Amino acid sequence: MKQMFLILQREFMTRVRKKSFIFTTLLSPLFFAAMVILPTYFATMEDTEVRNIAVIDNTQHFGSAIPQTEYIKITTITDTPAEKVKNSLEESGYYALLTIDSLPGSIAPALTIYSPKQPSIEVISHIENSMEKEIETRKLMTYNIQDLDKILKDVKTKVNVRSIKISKDGEEKESNTLITMGIAYILSFLMYMMVMLMGNQVMQGVIEEKNNRVVELLVSSVKPVQLMMGKIFGIAAVGLLQIAIWIVLTAGLAGVGLNLISEKSGKANMEQVQIANQSIMANQGAQSADVTAAISETNTDNFLQALKNQNYGLIIGGFIFFFLMGYLLYAAMYAAVGSAVENVSDTQQLVMPITIPLILAIFVMIVGIKSPDGSLAFWFSMIPFTSPIVMLTRLPFGVPVWQLILSAALLIGTFAVTVWLAAKIYRVGILMYGKKYSWKEMIKWIRYRS
Repeated sequence: MKQMFLILQREFMTRVRKKSFIFTTLLSPLFFAAMVILPTYFATMEDTEVRNIAVIDNTQHFGSAIPQTEYIKITTITDTPAEKVKNSLEESGYYALLTIDSLPGSIAPALTIYSPKQPSIEVISHIENSMEKEIETRKLMTYNIQDLDKILKDVKTKVNVRSIKISKDGEEKESNTLITMGIAYILSFLMYMMVMLMGNQVMQGVIEEKNNRVVELLVSSVKPVQLMMGKIFGIAAVGLLQIAIWIVLTAGLAGVGLNLISEKSGKANMEQVQIANQSIMANQGAQSADVTAAISETNTDNFLQALKNQNYGLIIGGFIFFFLMGYLLYAAMYAAVGSAVENVSDTQQLVMPITIPLILAIFVMIVGIKSPDGSLAFWFSMIPFTSPIVMLTRLPFGVPVWQLILSAALLIGTFAVTVWLAAKIYRVGILMYGKKYSWKEMIKWIRYRS
């Protein structure tokens, strides 16, 4: 045990002193924070490019159905052929040409947009939404209903489903499915990324020591299994330290960035809310505006409360356990592969069977986020080679205690057997040189006696 601890300490200190470790540890949070901040920042930005759209309405009925906005200007053309307009769009200062033609047997017209470049989704959506509303209105008008406009305004209702999670003891807590799905995705993907990254570090470390013949000196005073486990635990300690630093720095940077964006956009958002309320008051009355404002405020409060109500103790504890056990399970296999080769380029064929369960777990994760209690997610959260990822997908949604215990027990048992087998391969492989070995030959090494 003492020898294994010394190897762990050596592995840990050697890696944390490397410039690459310091560089990656300090700069990665900038990337992670940017992934959080930039989408939010871009979402608050407005596209201020003014786009002039020429419209030729061959139906003579729908040209006025598309309203202008601050950045989308509509020009109706009646005396110029479409071909001529198409050929001189840029010279005439038009962003695109929209033609509206009749469709036999349909009230809906055929819409075609011509542009020198791909039209933006904003322009396409504005045209489609405007035309859909116009067609819906015209269809309703055929029923000859009096005060149709007033009725349509009255029937428009915003519905908000409030989600309450009930515990076994009857306690009710605010919940939010989107928050839970986001946490599940982040945990699962982080697990996948770290297991792959750190497993490869174990394999490369074994190959380096084998090529430098350092391992020949170490095995003279340390048992191969102690050498392998010392390396695996040492890299695990490095990984946990790195993750802890990433979480702290990313949370800090993202918090500061989002706060600055919130302050910057707060005034603009308030103005938009006031404008929206004024519009609602004009159309539906002051009471409806108050109700809409109350709903908006309630939604925000519910979201924040749901964020606070997550069982972070279980989530963090579950992540640490499944991360450690998942990493140790795969690291043992990566170490066995590293002991059987002399170059990283020779590992591709041997590593493929190891990576397939991880990739499969990611596909199951996508399904599991939508249906965490489904049979697919359940069984793959029990299989030890996929459970570290899939169980973390299910964990934020709530998992019965017996399923957690069973999954953990199966994972621990499989880890023990895998380490025992990997150690047998490792003690033979680290002293083998000059040949590429297959899984078939590596399995034979398991039968060798000490």
